[in-house]
Amino acid sequence: MPYGKPAGIPCVQLLPDLRCALFGKPERPSFCTSLRPTESMCGANRADALARLTALEFATRPGEPIDPL
Repeated sequence: MPYGKPAGIPCVQLLPDLRCALFGKPERPSFCTSLRPTESMCGANRADALARLTALEFATRPGEPIDPL
């Protein structure tokens, strides 16, 4: 996604089982390679991670006011 991933749209490299199709490959974007998820980013489980991701995507949609959390 050369211009970034729009909020609410899954990455085009996301496989049906929710794994990254580019994981471990040289063409994987540097942003993805450098991302080091932490508990403060992802929460304690998948449900926490998805809730936080949804809130972040909502807060950063173009034209939306940003909630300072």
